[in-house]
Amino acid sequence: MPVRKYRRETTEINCCLKYMLFSSNVVIWMTGLVVLAVGIWAWNEKDMFSNITKLTFIALDPAFVLICIGGITFTIGFTGSVGALRENTCLLGTIKDQATEGLRAFIIHYREDPDQQNLIDWIQEDWLQCCGIEGPKDWDSNNYFNCSSGAIGSREACGVPFSCCRRRPQELIKNKQCGYDVRKEGYPVERLNAIYERGCLRAGEDWLESHLIGVSATCVFTLIMQVMVPYLMKALN
Repeated sequence: MPVRKYRRETTEINCCLKYMLFSSNVVIWMTGLVVLAVGIWAWNEKDMFSNITKLTFIALDPAFVLICIGGITFTIGFTGSVGALRENTCLLGTIKDQATEGLRAFIIHYREDPDQQNLIDWIQEDWLQCCGIEGPKDWDSNNYFNCSSGAIGSREACGVPFSCCRRRPQELIKNKQCGYDVRKEGYPVERLNAIYERGCLRAGEDWLESHLIGVSATCVFTLIMQVMVPYLMKALN
């Protein structure tokens, strides 16, 4: 008797990320549709469809500009929505890759740029409570925290920044040296629990999942404001 093989459904993209992208693209899609409809309505009110030959500079006509912007936005939003639903890994994976590359740049240049240093410390300590991209080992990409840098006298070799350390109960001032040596072989296991083991990429996905409604509402509000503000400013002037 022949054995029937079943194809197991798998997904390469986090489910939360997939539907967040779908929701955002639907908003863009609908915004484009509204702008397109306004442009067509404006042209219809001016009876331009039957007198289009009378328009000398069509590219400068506001209604025509709205039609073009609306059409392009509608197309981008529609294709993005389809790509998200069909889990087009080329489309969705690019976003994850960009986040990974951004975090990697922050880690590599951690001691070179105070602004980037403060940002990654805030992400790891205050926002996501995480360490590195996939985990603490990612800090080996930084010249100061690389385990081989101990040979040139770096005290931070095989360590992590203080922002990777969990805050102790009733701790008022955090020990800035709490991450020293935590990635060295033979480091006490009980002390390893003092740092965050979860990477910031995964922590970010979890945060988006738990704040999906708020993030989506913010995206909708931002897009609406981008569309409405120019008209409000024109009306006030």
